Amino acid sequence: MTRRWFGSVRSRATVAATLVVAVALLAAGAAVLLSLRSDLTGQAESEAASAARAVAVELSDGRPYDKLTGLDEDDRPVQIVDERGRVVAASEDLERVTGTGADTARPGDPGGRAGGDADDDADDSDDVNGSDGPDDDGPAPRGEVDSDTDFSTGTATIDGTTADYRFAAVEVEFEDRGKFTVYAGAPLAAERSAVGTATTAMLIGFPLLLAVVAGATWLVTRRALSPVEGIRREMAAITASEDLARRVPVPATHDEVARLALTTNETLAALESSVERQRRFVADASHELRSPIASLRTQLEVGAAHPELLDLDGAVTDTVRLQTLAADLLLLARLDAGERPGDARFDLGALAREHAEGRAGVTVTADEVPVAGSRAQVGRVLTNLLDNARRHARSAVTVGVRAEGEWAVVAVADDGDGVPEADRERIFERFVRLDEARSRDDGGAGLGLAIARDVAVRHGGTLTVGRAPAGGALFELRLPRAQ
Repeated sequence: MTRRWFGSVRSRATVAATLVVAVALLAAGAAVLLSLRSDLTGQAESEAASAARAVAVELSDGRPYDKLTGLDEDDRPVQIVDERGRVVAASEDLERVTGTGADTARPGDPGGRAGGDADDDADDSDDVNGSDGPDDDGPAPRGEVDSDTDFSTGTATIDGTTADYRFAAVEVEFEDRGKFTVYAGAPLAAERSAVGTATTAMLIGFPLLLAVVAGATWLVTRRALSPVEGIRREMAAITASEDLARRVPVPATHDEVARLALTTNETLAALESSVERQRRFVADASHELRSPIASLRTQLEVGAAHPELLDLDGAVTDTVRLQTLAADLLLLARLDAGERPGDARFDLGALAREHAEGRAGVTVTADEVPVAGSRAQVGRVLTNLLDNARRHARSAVTVGVRAEGEWAVVAVADDGDGVPEADRERIFERFVRLDEARSRDDGGAGLGLAIARDVAVRHGGTLTVGRAPAGGALFELRLPRAQ
């Protein structure tokens, strides 16, 4: 079932489009969440850094701990830690904190380093109790606020409520009292809430969007492929009926499917023409074979009944005609089957002289021109052209072989009546005779010129007919010269 499902172009296109959109949505969603989290975290860091730096500036001015305005914030935890890690000041409602590097939340909490040596406690009692600074008689020395801000993430409990915070740390250094670090936190609740809301929206929206994409792709693909299904049904009907005259419907979309339909119809037309040509060929061949076979049978039957009346020469002549016709039909069948010519290299001039040798009234003027292909098939072309020229010539036939650029040209001319211009293409059709009165006994079956042109075309050349200088027919065979 799964294999059948994915065997459909429509289903594969739908699955592929849905997967692509799903990957794109996941990537976009992840980018949005990361960007949102980064922006909100950056906003929290900005708020925390602003609060920490404000407290650090007040502290650097020598303001006592109990006068620092940043310690009065209800929703923002603040701690001041000395260089020995002791908490010297903190927000009023801060109960517990992590992420600031201190062991305790407030000054003097048990278990922290604020409860160290007695001498240290006594020496720093004024600092812990908020009487920061030197003697009351003189101005408080100023500290230097560090320009760098460090960040960390932790938790804080304020009035019994624990939440996540982003802490900013700013250092303040005094010459006489050492270094202090101010920690101020900004809540991350907004970041957590926004990211959670966005995630929930994506978890709900993404499946719905994918469902819409899948449905739209399914419908669009179905509509786009409906002409293809029409083409398939018509082709199936043509195959079942064997009626090659039918054609597939061509949609009016002018797209790839329309071009497919046009190409299919062109293929059907070519196939119809080929089948019709084959039928005519079989019919004509049967007709041509019927006459010599019937004649030969009659002679043999007469000879069997009356041996003294047997026309042996006529029987031999009919047998030769049958043999020649069979050879022509076999060669045409091989050519129609797509038999490729060989790649043998030979001299066309020498081949022309060889086939013209011994023929009365034939004059040959041939240069040495190399060509490549089937020597036997090209020789058959020359034989057919010479036979045709000798059959229609009054007294003389001339053969010329020359090179013209990239072509090897064979010209066979006679001094006969020539070929009428209206028939100069028709004579290359199979079983066509211009003189039906003498063709069966003297003119052959009308296959010689058809075979000659087919061989020429399959060798990459041409065969045409025109008017010779002597007034007869001039056949020109052009073949590519061998490099």
